[in-house]
Amino acid sequence: MLFAIWAIKELYAWIAESYPSTRSRLASALKNSSENSGGALVFFARRTTYTDVEWRDALLQKLPTLDIRLAPHLGNIHDIHYALVYDPPMGFLKQFPNLKATLSIASGVDHITKDPTYPVHVPVVRMSNNYQREMMAEYALHAVLDHHRAMQIYASQQRRNVYQRVKTPYTGNTTVAVLGLGFIGAEIARKMSLMGFRVLGWSRTGKSPIPTVTALCGRHALLETILPESMYVINVLPLTPETHGLLSAEFFAAMRTGACIINLGRGGHVVDVDLVAALDSGLLSRAVLDVFSEEPLPTHHPYWTHPKVIVTPHIAGDLVPNICAENVIASMQQCEQGTLPV
Repeated sequence: MLFAIWAIKELYAWIAESYPSTRSRLASALKNSSENSGGALVFFARRTTYTDVEWRDALLQKLPTLDIRLAPHLGNIHDIHYALVYDPPMGFLKQFPNLKATLSIASGVDHITKDPTYPVHVPVVRMSNNYQREMMAEYALHAVLDHHRAMQIYASQQRRNVYQRVKTPYTGNTTVAVLGLGFIGAEIARKMSLMGFRVLGWSRTGKSPIPTVTALCGRHALLETILPESMYVINVLPLTPETHGLLSAEFFAAMRTGACIINLGRGGHVVDVDLVAALDSGLLSRAVLDVFSEEPLPTHHPYWTHPKVIVTPHIAGDLVPNICAENVIASMQQCEQGTLPV
């Protein structure tokens, strides 16, 4: 192991001497490799777009000396200091006695903390990167504009050889509500505002990070002001005991008739039977759903065949390994330095 690290150092030194423009980048990589050579990282993920090998290769491209264990091939569990996971099995993480941090392959961490055996003294780190945020903003924009410009109606007319215009509401008079104004929600609100929509935000503090977005807080403001005024409601809240089941019959009844709900948060936010009832009654005109209480969505679920529901398989903010690898290695470095963000 020591010889391998020495050889890599010598190689980096030669390249840096031969190509001065790369010296600073290689110095940073060398620093990383030295700091992280003592602990292994275990990888486990379910229902991701990319394979375990693609994740491993992306990490090794950024840090060639990293010891990566792809579950179930764990080796000596005492060597494992870090876990990079999505939806691990119950009890999976408690088996590593020297675990320093668990890194989430998602912006949320409920897929980790739902495990009652999780070692609570081990910090959990969210995956936050600009590309994922941009992807989720793109998804939200598409969901709103597709409905706002009646594209589904035109697609239906095309299948029937019908050439007929539909009135388009004035964008400036159309209100979009964003529930949750954190890292992702703030970007969605900003882009909606740039498109010319009137944007309302709902957050725990009621403070808006966007000057053109009015933010409110509290259940009364949600039910009495935000929902009745909004044609589009985009949920990106974290799933907590307070927000679990928030999108219920009471919530939908407060929305304006013909409104559209877009859920990018978690499936646990929605009471499914209440949403189906709101759609069937005509109270809501569409639901765009990217997350579900049970994933994959069961084949018998009514969402699959409901004419007012659009289902996507949790892809609004997909995580790309070669981009996320930098976040992972930076988090490991910060943990070693005692400055880990959670």
